[in-house]
Amino acid sequence: MSAAAATMPAAGAGTWTRVARYGVLFGAIAIYLCIVGIVPTFNTRPLIAGLLSLGQASLYLTMIAAGYLATSRVPTSGPVQAILVGAVVGGITGTFPSLLVLAGAAVDLRAVLPHASPELYTVLTASLGTSGFWVPLASGVVLGALAGSLATLPLVAQRPLSRGLVMLLVFGLFAGVLRTPMLANFMEPVARFLFAPEGLTVIGAVLIFGVTVVSVIAQRQLRVRERVDALPASTRRRLRVPLLLLLAVVVLTIPIGLGSFFAQVIAIVTLYVLMGFGLNITLGLAGLLDLGFVAFFAVGAYTVGLMTSTGEFGLLGWPWWAAAPFGVLFAMAVGAFLGLPILGIRGDYLAIATLGFGEIIRILAGSDLLKPWLGGPQGILNIPKPIEVPPDHLLAGPNQIYYIALVCAAFIAFVAWRLRGSRLGRAWMAMREDEDVAEALGVNLVQTKLLAYMLGAAFAGLGGAIFAGLVGAMFGSSISLFVSINVAALLIVGGMGSNPGVIVGAIFLIGVPELFREFSAYRFLFYGVALIAMMLYKPEGLLPSGITRRELHKPEELELVAGDTTVSEAGSS
Repeated sequence: MSAAAATMPAAGAGTWTRVARYGVLFGAIAIYLCIVGIVPTFNTRPLIAGLLSLGQASLYLTMIAAGYLATSRVPTSGPVQAILVGAVVGGITGTFPSLLVLAGAAVDLRAVLPHASPELYTVLTASLGTSGFWVPLASGVVLGALAGSLATLPLVAQRPLSRGLVMLLVFGLFAGVLRTPMLANFMEPVARFLFAPEGLTVIGAVLIFGVTVVSVIAQRQLRVRERVDALPASTRRRLRVPLLLLLAVVVLTIPIGLGSFFAQVIAIVTLYVLMGFGLNITLGLAGLLDLGFVAFFAVGAYTVGLMTSTGEFGLLGWPWWAAAPFGVLFAMAVGAFLGLPILGIRGDYLAIATLGFGEIIRILAGSDLLKPWLGGPQGILNIPKPIEVPPDHLLAGPNQIYYIALVCAAFIAFVAWRLRGSRLGRAWMAMREDEDVAEALGVNLVQTKLLAYMLGAAFAGLGGAIFAGLVGAMFGSSISLFVSINVAALLIVGGMGSNPGVIVGAIFLIGVPELFREFSAYRFLFYGVALIAMMLYKPEGLLPSGITRRELHKPEELELVAGDTTVSEAGSS
């Protein structure tokens, strides 16, 4: 029993009211998963072959979350009552799908709920038909009780089990993506042992869960983190060198070990990293919200396409290496051109103006007006790869773009890091906080804003140039507002003004969805839920800058200190 559970008072009427509220809330979530089609659609995707599907897991995880959160947040007098609370909450959660089964047996709900199909009822009742309506209720009671017992354990015991479940879910989701490249090399026996054609094997699931639990316990016992933190700063810096070298080797060998699909996904992530570094200057450092950032990306891509294409709209027939610098320069020039008219605009008005610029570029690129030069809806085709190699060469396909994008991203990351600590970077941050005060202190607002727009546009133009080489064509449909929204969102998720946060945000918002293309019908649903959760529980971002962290958490720390002071004064009096 945990210390928190031992000191909790006995549950009263108010406690059971809160328990019922948790049950109703998660019951509504369970019904939502059923009626939007997540449970029946994902039921065809095994998580553990022959044992558990992804649709079943989504429903069971809802019941587990209900039991765990209710037990953690509702006062209980001991482990027995905590397990009872978990069972009650899980039972209430499971009651909702059970009622859905009974309602579906009495009335045809498909007229208003298209996903209330026989396939859904088969999943909910474990193929028992209407007589199995009790299955969700019983599953909720059992899983809620297990979650309640987990919540009573000390954190030292909770952490290995929870991480084991997370790793089980991750490997089950990525089983197909990992298995295919592993079958093509020396890891074939491991792939067949761990992964079924879809999902994990039962033995693989047990092994992954066990290894994760043991590794977390071992790390805790050996106190690895505490020992590393206790080392001198110079020793820690020396230890980073071999770790960075190992990371570099892993990154460089991804196309060889995991295949071209992973290389393409990481290349796309890297393109967004380039644009993210650009918008991080414009928005994260200078505070200029630009919702038309995709326009600079389009300028870089179309410039490279026009200069290199061997098709109808090609102008010069240059190699990609010669055209890419001009794509960056033209994007920078367009950034200056679009930045001049809006230098005096601030806040929401600036966002609307830049949004208009982005839409103008998109419409013009696909219009009949510029069709003789840009191809209109047909676009520019036959854009050559940067390096022409045979199809069986290591650098064939997306692999060469992968390495080019990595080198460019590393260079731009270094430039962005140096800019942040420079005099210009400090001027941007001063302007972001208060333009009037910054101008009073001697910051030239016109020059500083223009430099922010131009450098941000240059980074986006480089991303567009690499994109043209990756795809081999450029269409007006590629210039979407959603690209600008994605770049802004990855800054928010990663941490506004943080260069490492740009990389982390791109991985979570661009890389992970690319690996889940099989669930594209629900992509934006998960995307929205992730953003809402992010804003509620970690508003500063996954890897924020020190300034942002202090701004968001300093008031909380002051309140905590004030509360501690009040308590100590009360105790002394």
